[in-house]
Amino acid sequence: MEIAIAVVVAAIVLVAIITIVRSVRIVPQQRMDVMERLGKYKRTLSPGLNLLVPFIDAVRTKVDMREQVVSFPPQPVITSDNLVVSIDTVLYFRVVDPVRATYEIANFLQAIEQLTVTTLRNVIGSLDLEKALTSREEINRHLSGVLDETTGRWGIKVTRVEIKAIEPPPSIRDSMEKQMRAERDRRAAILNAEGHKQAQILTAEGEKQAAVLRADGDRQSRILQAEGQAKAIRTVFDAIHTANPSQKVLAYQYLQALPQIANGTANKVWIVPTELTKALEGMGGALGGLANMVGDQPTQGVDSSAVEREANEAARAAAEAAAEVNHEVRQAEEQVSSSPGLPPQTPGITAGDPVPPSTVLGEERDRERG
Repeated sequence: MEIAIAVVVAAIVLVAIITIVRSVRIVPQQRMDVMERLGKYKRTLSPGLNLLVPFIDAVRTKVDMREQVVSFPPQPVITSDNLVVSIDTVLYFRVVDPVRATYEIANFLQAIEQLTVTTLRNVIGSLDLEKALTSREEINRHLSGVLDETTGRWGIKVTRVEIKAIEPPPSIRDSMEKQMRAERDRRAAILNAEGHKQAQILTAEGEKQAAVLRADGDRQSRILQAEGQAKAIRTVFDAIHTANPSQKVLAYQYLQALPQIANGTANKVWIVPTELTKALEGMGGALGGLANMVGDQPTQGVDSSAVEREANEAARAAAEAAAEVNHEVRQAEEQVSSSPGLPPQTPGITAGDPVPPSTVLGEERDRERG
């Protein structure tokens, strides 16, 4: 009897505990529970502590109110130019009405997936491959509008639809890569040609400016040289007229220039007169006569003995130069006469005997004494 009473008490306690547990429902945040009473919708349990009638009320579904992300597997879609592409999409949605999401459709995730696939095929079917690859924003916007309009009556809000990837066939990818490579090569060739063109233009302009500057510099240099030469000649001319040199000075300058003429490397042919002695005697007489000219006296402050000494030295140098030239002419004649293969020379001007400088200087001194 006691055992039976204990079993009954235990059963009553167990039923009480089960009743208490089934009468209390704690709903977490961002979740809504749809409650039914005797199989009929009664109310929606909000987050927090909720009391139910045990064995009468029951929770039908637990709906997550947070935004959810669903990634659909790649779907084959045919474009308007009859190319099969594989499109991978991602869907963002949230439940705004848990009652309609529970009673209006059996499985809203599967319904959204199938709706997305059919809408995507309709949108992509009206575009070619190039347009489909470059119109992702337009496709996303169109999908969002269609899905939001359809799923609104299900108590679901589609917030965003994204296309993760559009994969064309491998052959099309190879063709696209070749096309892009050719386009890049074309742009590179155009850029290289433009750079080469600009470089040639800049080089030509630089050479033009350099040539103009060189020509202008040469012109300025020639003008300055001409002006300098003209000024130098004018200065020398004015100095000569201002100094009023005598004939002795001019003869002295001539004698000084004569050895320089004889030493020139280009002076290979000399016409030496036969009466060279008489020519030198006449030159010495001219020098002696210049000293006795009336009214042609050196200016004050000039040493006449120094001038005479320099004149004698110049005459000696001229006589030595003439003797060297006479010697070279005789050697040339001997070489011509000794060459057997050369034709006989026509008689021409022959060089006279060399005149020593002492003879010319002695005759000058005799004339000065006489």
